[in-house]
Amino acid sequence: MALDVDRVREIAERVAASSGLEVCDVEFRGGGKARMLRVFLDKPLAPGGDPLAGVTHEDCANFSREFGTILDVEDAVPGSYTLEVSSPGLDRKLSRPADFERFTGSLLKLTTRQPLNDNRHFEGRLESFHDGRLTLDLTAASKKSRKKMKQAAAEKVEIAFSNVEKANLVPAI
Repeated sequence: MALDVDRVREIAERVAASSGLEVCDVEFRGGGKARMLRVFLDKPLAPGGDPLAGVTHEDCANFSREFGTILDVEDAVPGSYTLEVSSPGLDRKLSRPADFERFTGSLLKLTTRQPLNDNRHFEGRLESFHDGRLTLDLTAASKKSRKKMKQAAAEKVEIAFSNVEKANLVPAI
């Protein structure tokens, strides 16, 4: 019996919703006795709330107990595995359009599939996300990143969402 990732995600989303949480990502890694199922949770943004106020350790523990029990009862993950539940972290991955909308105004690093201005790596403040295109203000990047980006005259860059290979928040510490 093969693992049905969509079924596991559906169960995770059902359990998360019952606790006022949302599933950011579900990963299944490894093989044999070293299989790991990772679920990343977050709290939906309350109107006027802090976009970085997220899931707690208690939220993860409660979700893990309930989700693990349901997975075992429904035999959704055949064989042995380790379940890991966590928040997406300060440097969270942005993968859905909703992620880019939620974190408009935040600093991020991203890699494109195809080069723009002879560059695939960008760092900047996400100014906007509309109609499948995001605008980055590159002047907000660190000096080290600006040097890497070979930034000459460009202060802003517009990138199609379909061209984003990888994107992560840059924690402001």
